[in-house]
Amino acid sequence: MLLIVTGAAAQDVIKVEAPEVVAADEQFNVTFIIEGEKNSTDFQWSEGDNFQVVWGPQKGTSSSMTIINGKRTTSRQSTYTYILMPKAKGTLTISPASAKVGNETITSAAKTIQVVSDASSSGSSGNGSSSGSGSGGSSSSSGSGNSSQNNPASTGTIAADDLFLRLSVSRTSAVVGEPITATLKLYQRVSIAGFENARFPSFNGFWSQETYAPSNIEFKREALDDKIYNTAVLRTYVLIPQQSGTITIDPAELVCLVNVRVNSGVSNSIFDSFFQDDYRTIRKRLTSPAVNVRVNPLPSGQPASFGGGVGNFGISARLSTDELKTHDAASLIVTVSGRGNVSLLEEPKVNFPPDFEVYDTKTTVNADKSTGSTSGSKSFEFPFIPRSHGEFTIPSIEYSYYDVNSGKYVTLHTQEFNIKVAKGKGGDSSAAGVQSSTVPGVERRDVKSLADDIRFISTKLPSFTSGNAFFLGSAGFWVILVLLVLAAAGVLTAFRKVAAMRADVVGTKNRKATKMALRRLKLAGEYLDKNLYSAFYEELHKALIGFISDKLNMDMSELSKDNITAELSGAGVAEEKVKEFVELLDACEFARYSPDAGHDAMKSHYDSAVEVISSIDSGLKSPRRGTSKAANILAFVLAAGLSLFALSAGQAGAQTPDGVRPEGQEVTSLGLGQGSQEEPVDYASVSADSLWNIGVQAYNDGYFDRAAEAWSAIVAQGKESPELYCNLGDALFKQGNYPAALLNYERALKLDPSYDDARYNAEFTGNFVQDKIDVVPDFILKSFARKVSYAMSSDGWAAMFLVFLAIALALAVLFFLARTTALKRTGFYSAIVALVLSFIFLGFSIDQKKYHDSSDEAIIMTPVTSVKSSPSESSATDLFVLHEGAKVTIIDRVGEWLNISLADGRQGWIHSSDLEII
Repeated sequence: MLLIVTGAAAQDVIKVEAPEVVAADEQFNVTFIIEGEKNSTDFQWSEGDNFQVVWGPQKGTSSSMTIINGKRTTSRQSTYTYILMPKAKGTLTISPASAKVGNETITSAAKTIQVVSDASSSGSSGNGSSSGSGSGGSSSSSGSGNSSQNNPASTGTIAADDLFLRLSVSRTSAVVGEPITATLKLYQRVSIAGFENARFPSFNGFWSQETYAPSNIEFKREALDDKIYNTAVLRTYVLIPQQSGTITIDPAELVCLVNVRVNSGVSNSIFDSFFQDDYRTIRKRLTSPAVNVRVNPLPSGQPASFGGGVGNFGISARLSTDELKTHDAASLIVTVSGRGNVSLLEEPKVNFPPDFEVYDTKTTVNADKSTGSTSGSKSFEFPFIPRSHGEFTIPSIEYSYYDVNSGKYVTLHTQEFNIKVAKGKGGDSSAAGVQSSTVPGVERRDVKSLADDIRFISTKLPSFTSGNAFFLGSAGFWVILVLLVLAAAGVLTAFRKVAAMRADVVGTKNRKATKMALRRLKLAGEYLDKNLYSAFYEELHKALIGFISDKLNMDMSELSKDNITAELSGAGVAEEKVKEFVELLDACEFARYSPDAGHDAMKSHYDSAVEVISSIDSGLKSPRRGTSKAANILAFVLAAGLSLFALSAGQAGAQTPDGVRPEGQEVTSLGLGQGSQEEPVDYASVSADSLWNIGVQAYNDGYFDRAAEAWSAIVAQGKESPELYCNLGDALFKQGNYPAALLNYERALKLDPSYDDARYNAEFTGNFVQDKIDVVPDFILKSFARKVSYAMSSDGWAAMFLVFLAIALALAVLFFLARTTALKRTGFYSAIVALVLSFIFLGFSIDQKKYHDSSDEAIIMTPVTSVKSSPSESSATDLFVLHEGAKVTIIDRVGEWLNISLADGRQGWIHSSDLEII
């Protein structure tokens, strides 16, 4: 600072001192002052054509030396004084002067002087009217004109144009709120001794502020109507009209004490005036004229952010800090600056986040006195205390004013402010017991201090599914359903066919012919082994004759060799087989009467009989032209069903493979061995089964963040299971991330509403949510049905449906096949009951599947958010406040806004970024 001041003082400049206003016949001083470290030389100045040099130049010099911290600084000053007289009236210019300081030439600025016709009267109070030389030269008084004194001296009165009071305004036409500067000024050409009984205007209809009120009145020269007056500003005001129409400013009044010289007699001697004239003081009451100001109203269509400003303004804002903890205080300072009605600016509207407790605004006005308080700035400090943790945003602040120059409203904007609020020692507002400033009607409860904890994680490797992998509607479900129906139809058809076959005697004998023949052949074989000749051939004959009788449905009386030959030939039996059969019959008949031919002959006949009966039986059966059409369809359906089932099983196996880690990697090398200095893990390259085990190990070791990362990686692979989501929720709960934990518990319950661990943990975590929402109770039957439905998973109910459908089909088959009325009645009613139960179970399964597929429920994920009356940020009203973890139902969507409802029936609009769909 010292160097800057010293450097500035050392610069060489030429200053000009001269009066602003002079009379046409008045002599006045002009002084040129040269300051710098070095002496000036070769001073040059010309009076030009506007002035006449009466005297001068008179040169004066001075020097000074200062020593600061051992550094010596020398300053020199040279003055050149002239006494001039103007040659004409009007605004005349004193030409610039020049001088040399070293090798540099410096010049002065041009100086303008106003020359008027009439000079002011001499008087003791007009100190601004005198001028004199700076170095002992002659001097001249400004009171050379005496015409204005003749009248007061002779009559003892004061002319109206010699002493008057005037109130001037910067404009006589304005709009409501537009600042006007009013100046009360005293004009005099007489000697004033004092003042009394001053009365200033009240400015009805205006907001007024006194900006200048001198304790010592100072006069200075001023030209008015081609005359020189000694003027003094008595008061300066800033007026801001508060109503439209024509407003009249009341006159100001002032009593001036004026010294007037009065002649006591007539004398011919010039010295008599010092003894014969006497001075007396008279009182002169002065009244300023009334001033009318036309005030126009502001145009219609004021923006909602209009703060009453009229003029030209700018806006700025800043935060005392953008990182703090809950229950710590901070401030937002908004400053509006510019020209206009600064003092009357209203505070801007600031939309603080919910759960921010905002205190009374502190206002500071910094007005510029040099402009009459019509320019400056007004600061608004908004103290606030956040009661919840998280990242919050104060939206851009809008502030509108009326620009008089352009005749329209202008809206200013600040930047938006991002605030990071960490958890303080006292926790959030609910935990600290602090009553937060929220929208009336939102009831919150304190976090409960419970002695127990969430249930432990599931450690058994679950069966992962990809996407919507419900058993209901899958290929396997439809295959089993079709197989059950076909099986029931097949059983019914088979039993009916058996019954028909039992009723067919001829057919029965035909089907049993071979069996009876084989039985008799067996007995004949026993006789053969015992070498019973007669008994053997008798039994062999019975076997052959009985076979033909049963097979061809011929009576014993019709069994002649010719008839047998004809029937067998007609049935399509080969001729040699027919001939061989007849020969066997002849052999049996001959053997009855002939002697024993030996064991070998018996053996040969036995083998031939067995072979012939088998050949004839094969020839007499219906040709195998393939199965019936129904059997073909049944076989095709069964084959297709089995193929679909195998395909779905194969896809399921592909979706949930038993992953094997790349060769050379072990689970313990994935950053979970010691838990301190391991490298980051590339979870994308790890199988789902391995990730599950990694998460279980990390959770058991207390590394909940790593467990959450491992299980989240499984979800990122597109796999899910109720146990996975529940475990992930447990890991997030241990980290204090309650809304994310609730989200995963709810997703687990979507997959399996009967999962007790997930439901218990969700209810337990709900104790840490600030919002308590009273649930509107459902109809008692609906609640009962929901409880029953939640007893099993969707897959379990689907399996129960298939089981009871199978029972119903079996009972239906019993109804159709039963021979007694009691059995028919039992089968009918039991089948109806089983069928109704199966469809109830199917409804439970479908309801759970629909609940899983729906996307109309969500969890609030931001620490605190406002629910609006409409899908808009600026024009909507805040209805109520929700905190993180609250569960809502989505009703409708408009762009990025969601229409949500609470369990107690309240509805509103919320931005989609504040929640996550379950």
